[in-house]
Amino acid sequence: MKAMILAAGKGTRVRPITYTIPKPLIPILQKPVMEFLLELLRQHGFDQIMVNVSHLANEIENYFRDGQRFGVQIAYSFEGRIVDGALVGEAIGSAGGMRKIQDFSPFFDDTFVVLCGDALIDLDLTAAVKWHKAKGAIATVIMKSVPREEVSSYGIVVTDELGRVKAFQEKPKVEEALSTNISTGIYIFEPEVLNYIPSGQQYDIGSQLFPKLVEMNAPFYGLVMDFEWVDIGKVPDYWQAIRSVLLGEIKNVDIPGHEVAPGIYTGLNVAVNWDKVDIKGPVYIGGMTRIEDGAKIVGPTMIGPNCWICGGATVDNSVIFEYSRLGPGVRLVDKLVFGRYCVDKTGASIDVQAAALDWLITDTRQVLPSQPAIERQAIAELLGIEAS
Repeated sequence: MKAMILAAGKGTRVRPITYTIPKPLIPILQKPVMEFLLELLRQHGFDQIMVNVSHLANEIENYFRDGQRFGVQIAYSFEGRIVDGALVGEAIGSAGGMRKIQDFSPFFDDTFVVLCGDALIDLDLTAAVKWHKAKGAIATVIMKSVPREEVSSYGIVVTDELGRVKAFQEKPKVEEALSTNISTGIYIFEPEVLNYIPSGQQYDIGSQLFPKLVEMNAPFYGLVMDFEWVDIGKVPDYWQAIRSVLLGEIKNVDIPGHEVAPGIYTGLNVAVNWDKVDIKGPVYIGGMTRIEDGAKIVGPTMIGPNCWICGGATVDNSVIFEYSRLGPGVRLVDKLVFGRYCVDKTGASIDVQAAALDWLITDTRQVLPSQPAIERQAIAELLGIEAS
């Protein structure tokens, strides 16, 4: 059976992570989110998978290749061009990407599913496809019901008593929402739907194709299902996803590594004196990471591989990406550290290099000066920490 994963977006709301990592490769405890999608698709018999790529396309293609090691077949549809020897992504929209594949050669010849490449889901796709076929639908959008106070964060789907889609509302005000059912970016289509997507132009599924189907009174349905769905649309969503995994709230994601103490998981060769640090789980520490004596780590926290947490530093309810060095006395609470950026749980970020604070949070592969500069010493005194 055939499927498509939408992986061409720039992920602007997940910056700074997506400056260098495309959204489908964002790691959930060292495993890319799109890899979980491939496992789900394979589990339900979808083993021929098209992926449209654009932003950082090479990263996605080089990781997943032809899909062989994941038990599926994968091919890629690149959206963009080469400018001065460099690939420049030019995404053509979710529906436009589908049409481009079909125009190249008719790939979609039977019922197929389309998934966004940036969400953790645990959905019974087999049951969803069965329902779609029983309705005689040309298109089905999978929905979830959310508390009314959350509707303004999502695209709302309005259906009649038979499940037929009547209207959409994009992030309505709470008092104006006509439904509490949201679109999850999971779709089931018949090949005929491609006849309603124009060739050679940018075209979106949610904002253009679906309203057209409603206007035509096509057999277009919405199905509410109860399943785990973690949408990594913004940096705070990612921070919350890692928390949820560590707290055991997402059933289909296991914490990797070895459990060295209740709630404390590590990768290979972590350098730490367990009796000289204060660690409260749930915590994951990646391989080849050093935790100096006197450090304090409070879960739920993830510290990536090859990190260095200096003595006196505190990491509380935070996510630290690989090769991060936290200087002596640094205190991080509800933060995400990615390269030269420190992001709080609202998504606001600080470029520690531009702020001349890169000696507090820096790359473990960088050689630090033996003597701190006068400016560093002054800042350290103001912050009440050591400048070494």
